[in-house]
Amino acid sequence: MWYLNMNAVVAMIGMVLILALTRWWPHNKRILLLAFNLCFLLVFSKKLFVFYVVYTLLNYLGFLFLCHVTSWRKGWFITLIALNVAGVCCLRLFGMKVFENPLFDVVILLGLVYNVLKVIDAYYFAYFFGKEARTPALDYANYILFVPTFTSGPILKFRDFMADTKQPYKLNSGQVEDAVKRIILGMFKKIVLVTWMTDLFNQMQQQELHTHESLFLMIWFYALIFFDFSGYSDIAIGFGRLMGYNIPENFKKPFQSPTLTQFWRNWHATLGDWFRDHIFMFFSRKTPSKATAACLSILIMVLIGLWHGFSWLYFLYGLYHGIVMALENLLGKSTVNKKKVSKTYFFARCALTQLIVTVSVIIYSGSEETVFKIYRGLFNWPF
Repeated sequence: MWYLNMNAVVAMIGMVLILALTRWWPHNKRILLLAFNLCFLLVFSKKLFVFYVVYTLLNYLGFLFLCHVTSWRKGWFITLIALNVAGVCCLRLFGMKVFENPLFDVVILLGLVYNVLKVIDAYYFAYFFGKEARTPALDYANYILFVPTFTSGPILKFRDFMADTKQPYKLNSGQVEDAVKRIILGMFKKIVLVTWMTDLFNQMQQQELHTHESLFLMIWFYALIFFDFSGYSDIAIGFGRLMGYNIPENFKKPFQSPTLTQFWRNWHATLGDWFRDHIFMFFSRKTPSKATAACLSILIMVLIGLWHGFSWLYFLYGLYHGIVMALENLLGKSTVNKKKVSKTYFFARCALTQLIVTVSVIIYSGSEETVFKIYRGLFNWPF
């Protein structure tokens, strides 16, 4: 979201320049970055600033508590996570106008579904490492409020972010060049490609649709959402690295995924990794059986669907992907080694995976009317 606002982009460029000019100061990355994160949110929205200051402070206190508490650790661990999940769910219901209150402002939902995942990851770290997980409030706040990944990820791991925090700010010319190229590529995707593709999508879906047109719109929207989100990720990764942090890749050649299980390791990779790591870690710390893995796949994908939105369409989207992944687990077909199969078989599996994704990704269009219209058009033969 920030990256379509020129003032926000200029502010981040200015922060990068300040970090470069103060690289002699060992703590510039920690202290100056916190000042930038807070000022950025304050200028953007005073309500957002107040909400995140309170939200970060409360969770930092919970984080420290979990680092030190010795009795009922698991109970406290579950309680702290449940409170965060319940709080986010309530706020999303306010955003959907299921509940109403004059104090609520939809701006506080900005980035919340991403930031709550970071909060939970920090709680996991505190639970498993205890006192060794203790982190200064300054670094914890930077982790939650890190502007380049604030609104839409990629999702940062607590352990990795803290490891980067301990490293001095240092960039060479090659790293700067790569980061700038990444930002330019992302801007091109977001501003040029996505704008043009969205206009065409909106124009086409307003008319009566036939089979070939619905198929085209499904494929077109799949490409659109890829350029949209991968473009955002490119920009976030570029700015994050210019600020001294290694932001993980979010898209790892997802179109070359021969199974749906591998697809979700390559498409929005940090989200899939987060759910897989935390759900499997909580329910099955040992290598699960095929049946257990199948059940957990359904649970994870349903949660990912509901994470995107509280609607039955997102629920069915997650259930559909979960069932396919469960079948892959039960049949022992969750992975395909490209080196051990023929090219024809490998690319046939890739094509099948893309077909499975293409028929469902239209759910992300955000409008039930659009979704139903495109699905109905599939059965409207152009006689």
